[in-house]
Parts: sequence; C-alpha cells; structure tokens
Amino acid sequence: MSGMRFDMNMSMRPEMKLGLAPRMIQSMEILQLPIMDLQAKIQNDLQENPFLELKEKHGEENTEEAEFDPDAPLKHDESGDLEFNRLEELNKDWSDHFNEDHRPSRGMIEEEGDRKLDAMANMANRPQSLQDYLEEQLGFLELTTEQDVLARHIITFLDRTGHLGQRDDQDRFCPISLLEIADSAHPPATLDQIEDALTTVVQKLDPPGVGARSLSECLLLQLTTEMPLRDVLWVLIRDHLEDVAYNRIPLIQKATKFDVSTIQDAIEVLHRLDPKPGSKFADVGTQYVVPDVLVDRNDAGDYDIRLKEDWTPNIRISKRYLEMYKNKSEDPKAREFLKQKLQAAHWLMSAVEQRRNTLLKVTRAIINHQRAFLDSGPEHIHPLKMQQIAELVGVHVTTVSRAVDDKWVQTPRGVFPLKRFFGGGKENKQTGEEVAYEVMKQRLLELIGTEDKSSPFSDEELVHKLNESGYPVARRTVTKYRKMLKIPSSRQRKDWSLT
Repeated sequence: MSGMRFDMNMSMRPEMKLGLAPRMIQSMEILQLPIMDLQAKIQNDLQENPFLELKEKHGEENTEEAEFDPDAPLKHDESGDLEFNRLEELNKDWSDHFNEDHRPSRGMIEEEGDRKLDAMANMANRPQSLQDYLEEQLGFLELTTEQDVLARHIITFLDRTGHLGQRDDQDRFCPISLLEIADSAHPPATLDQIEDALTTVVQKLDPPGVGARSLSECLLLQLTTEMPLRDVLWVLIRDHLEDVAYNRIPLIQKATKFDVSTIQDAIEVLHRLDPKPGSKFADVGTQYVVPDVLVDRNDAGDYDIRLKEDWTPNIRISKRYLEMYKNKSEDPKAREFLKQKLQAAHWLMSAVEQRRNTLLKVTRAIINHQRAFLDSGPEHIHPLKMQQIAELVGVHVTTVSRAVDDKWVQTPRGVFPLKRFFGGGKENKQTGEEVAYEVMKQRLLELIGTEDKSSPFSDEELVHKLNESGYPVARRTVTKYRKMLKIPSSRQRKDWSLT
C-alpha cells in the first residue's frame, strides 16, 4: 500500500504544477520587462491573438469593475452550460472592454487583421549595420570586379568594433590572419590580393580606422596630414601606446626628446581618436532610455508617482471573436483553439495590470525611503536593501528584484535606474549614522577633484582622509571604488607639466 500511495503522490504533484506554472511564469516575465520590451510583447500578442485588440483611446476608463476571475480556467461540463454561463458573465462584467459589433463576417475579420497590421507599421526597421554601411560605399567606388569581391569578403570578417577579427565567448578580440581570409575566399585568393584589397579599399572607407588589425593600426589610419602634431602622434602611437596609457611621460620624453608640453598636447589629440570606429553601428539598435515611472514634485512639496503608460498599447478583448467562440455550431477544434487564445488574452491583461500595481507600490516605497535623495541630491542617499522594500510592500524579495530590473524612473533630479536607489552602507564613526556606500563614493570623487595634480593622493592617503571624515573604509575598498568610478591611479593622474 505504501508503494501505491507513493505512486499517487507522484502523479498528483506534476498536475498541480502544470495548472499553475504557465500563468505564474507569464506574470513574472511581464513584471520583469522594461517598458519598451513590454510594448513589443503586447504588439506581438496583438498580431498573434485574435481576441486582443487596441482600444480607440488610450487610458479609456472602465464604467464598471470587472468580476471575471482570470485565474479560473474555462471548464466543461457534460452539456457545456457551465462554460457558457461563465461566458455570459464575462460578456456582462467586461462590457467596457468589448466593442459593440456583432458576429463577425469574413470582411470584418479581414478588417481586423488590417487594423492589427497598421498597429505594427510603426515598429522600427532593422538598423543599418557596419557591414551594410561599408558595402553601400563600395557601390560608389570604381573598383575592378576582383577588388569589389575581395573587399566585400574582407568586410564579413570585421567585428562589431570595426577591427579585422572576431570575438570569443568572453567578448575578447581575436585577430584573424590575412592567410585565413585568403583561403576562405571563393575562389581562393592570394595573400597579396587580400592585403591589397584591405589597404587600398577597405581601410580607405568611412569610418576612419575601420579594417585595422590592431589598436595602433586603427589609430594610425585616423591620422590626417592637417592634424596638429601629426608627426608626434605617429611616434606615440607606433612606439609608446602603453607608456601613454600609464602616463609615463618622463620615459616618453627621454626616448623621443619631445618636451613634456608637446607630449601632453599630442596625447590630448590622441584621446579624440576613436579606438572602436565600428561601435557606433553596433549601438544603433540600442534604444534610448524610456522611464517606466514618472516622479513629480507637487505644490505641497510631496512627490506624485505615476506610470508612463502612453508607451504601452491599451488592449481589450474583441467581442467579435468572443461571439464566434460562443457559437456552438463552430468546429470543435476551432473552438478549442479559440478557448486557449481567450484564456491567453485574459492572462496577458491580468499580468499587465499586476505589473502596473506592483511597480507603483515598489516605486512609492523606494521614493518614500529616499526622499532626502530627491530633496537634497545624491550625496544624501540612504542605505536601502530590497528586503526592506519587500516587507513594506508585502511581496517576496524576488518580486522587488524583478520589478526594479532594467526599469528607469524620471525624477526632478534626473533619470535614474530604480536599482540606483539600493545599496548598503556603514556607520559613520563621528555621527553614529549609517552612511550609504554611494555617499562614500561621492566623497572619494570630491577628494580626487580637489587634489594637487602635481602630487595626486595615493590610495593609502585617500583611505586616511576618508577615515578622518568618519567613513570607515579599507584600502582595497578605495581601490575598488576608484576602479568602479573609472578613476586612474595616482601615477596616471599626475600632471607632469606641473613638476
């Protein structure tokens, strides 16, 4: 008997999981989506699910509260009455979500499809890639057939930065030999032919520096005859790039005999060159930051919080397809398909509404805790953990994590990722208050901003000064913060012209 009971338990548990998992998974996925991804998701579902359609006006109010429970799956009894009774309730309770048309004709269904296609018409086209841009230029050049074919072949070996090579799984650059490119050509080409097509065609294209086999070659390709200090730049790029990176000005001066001011002026020009000329094309597809939440200060001095909902398509259930589904004379397989689509439509609408409510509650709790940040600036941010917000809102900490993931908030202080408001801290020894790590970073920036550039603070000196201000930090912490803030070492910050 015990073995039989074991088998029964094993058969029941997967059934419960299958009944709950799809909707739970969808709700979590919808909650985690940033606003532009949510827009794309809804647009895609509008195209695929006939029960979904756009409302005429965004933000249209419901005249009555819906009582339909989207958690309850549509059920069958022997006569089918239970299913249709629930549909009648749905028809009444969700009347504001339905249009007033009757059972659809073929023309109405075709019109519905046209409307959904129109709604998708404003989606962005695929952005122009670096390869597209380079091949477009080749079309305007007077090239031999051989040069054109080989140049197009070489272009396929450029990585996203415009360099000649590939990226591995860790996004590290791996050069590729011209011999490999020559052997892979069709028909195979000689090494001289590939090198000629690279240097006389590909490397002459825009953007300057494209097709380089190394960083130094990329920078050298960007030097022009009218560029100031061109001869000095040529020497620095060819022989002293590493010395430039580590600010070894005396070593460069000794090797080149250039004076310090000339070297520093040349380095300033060098910094204006682009080490990754193809990256601007790789970033074309990156969307602008669109805040999910707007925080405004009202006349009373408090903060109003609202969602930026004009980016989200406003959807409702199509009564046309609901009436089609209710028709018992429809083919059973078609009705089963429609039932699944109807349930999926309700699940989506419910998940979007749940996302809206959760995001508002979480943001409101964050803003209430970080009011000093909005009132007085980033240096007044308080330590905050996601568990604290989870307890305030009454949700699991993973829900808070999903709610703030990749979400942005527009405030009177600027636009910030919601994760910006979270962080740990340490007790200030002088005041006894807990100080956020972000405040310590701000203090570190202030110290470095006011240091004597002829003798910059070492990390040890920065530790001492932070401890004097009451911030208990170790040397490794200062080094970590400095690297996070992209602040060079004291040697790299030193201005040799002042010595």
